[in-house]
Amino acid sequence: MSTETTMNRIKQLRLARAMSLDDLADTMGGIVTKQALSKYELGHSTPSASVLNQLAAALKVKAMDLWATPAIQVNFQGYRKKASLPKKWQASFEALVCTKLQERLPLQEYCYSAVPFDLPVHGFPVKTEADAEDAAETLRDRWKLGVDSIGDLTAVLEDHLVHVLEMEGPEKFDGISALVRDTAGKLRAAAVVSRVGCPGDRQRLNLAHELGHLVMKPAAQVDEEKAAFRFAGAFLAPRACIEREIGTKRTTLRLGELLILKRRFGMSVQALLRRLFDLDTITDSYYRWWCIYINKMHWRTQEPEPLAVEKPSWFRQTVLRCLAEGFVSDSEAEKLLGEKMESESGPGMLRRRSFLKLPMEERRRILAAQAEKLQKHYGSDHDGWEKIESDDFDEHN
Repeated sequence: MSTETTMNRIKQLRLARAMSLDDLADTMGGIVTKQALSKYELGHSTPSASVLNQLAAALKVKAMDLWATPAIQVNFQGYRKKASLPKKWQASFEALVCTKLQERLPLQEYCYSAVPFDLPVHGFPVKTEADAEDAAETLRDRWKLGVDSIGDLTAVLEDHLVHVLEMEGPEKFDGISALVRDTAGKLRAAAVVSRVGCPGDRQRLNLAHELGHLVMKPAAQVDEEKAAFRFAGAFLAPRACIEREIGTKRTTLRLGELLILKRRFGMSVQALLRRLFDLDTITDSYYRWWCIYINKMHWRTQEPEPLAVEKPSWFRQTVLRCLAEGFVSDSEAEKLLGEKMESESGPGMLRRRSFLKLPMEERRRILAAQAEKLQKHYGSDHDGWEKIESDDFDEHN
């Protein structure tokens, strides 16, 4: 293992925990100075074994984690309003995202290695903003989403191995997207990040906006942000569905109708009005009238009837699956989820402990055999699964 890799890992973990060099030195009880820590991170010197253990404790990881070679490369696709964000915050944020994705990819590879990564990264050339509309419709067709509204955008993204992360951040930050590659440069997953604290309608628009950054390839003359917003509107509210619900031309709209449509499409009133303007359903002057009215009512940051925030579930479900199948231990699951795992007892727990002692390849073979027997003899009957599990453990222990 190279010293450079080790020190970069120390810096990543420190930044992910929003710690300065002074903070880390204080947490370690002053056994090393911040100057020494800086040299470790830069690769100019190497910590002793005792200092390495103290570093691991301060960063809340195992000492071996400081020597682990990152199995993935994370490439950020761009911040919205990035130029106005402090550099220090960006560094800490990127380190935290990288750390979270490094935790997730081994779980993904174990549980979903047979699931293809079906995201056309930068696969849609965009020469005009209108091309973003076509990109959204094509992706919806590819993912078989139909032409109706999307009930749970977060679930749709997670089903396609697009990790949805929630992060604390300044109000100037709305979202970011990232691509995840293995050490050979092969794409393995993607991630979209939204700021904690946004109402559900803004969260959904942020996520769809970042998805647009991942799949579109804008030409030099195209404003990427405007194209991403156009993509987001088209992805959440397809033209065919809008025309069915609202019509092709409208001269007036009532607030009550807009609030119903807000719940229908999971979009803010402001985003819906922009969508209707983009589709030429309402005129420029009527759109500007609504913008003035929204400003007058102070609704730009807080609209009436805010929508509930969507909650990602992929990570928790996958950790619990990996725990049940023996890929992670109780302590590892507790560390990943940040919560205490309920203890088990009885014959099932004894079988599980015996199972965990087996080599990984043997565990995979047993699980595959269980699945085959279940499908052949018992269909979806749960009692049948328990019988197979018991028989297999008796056979191998």
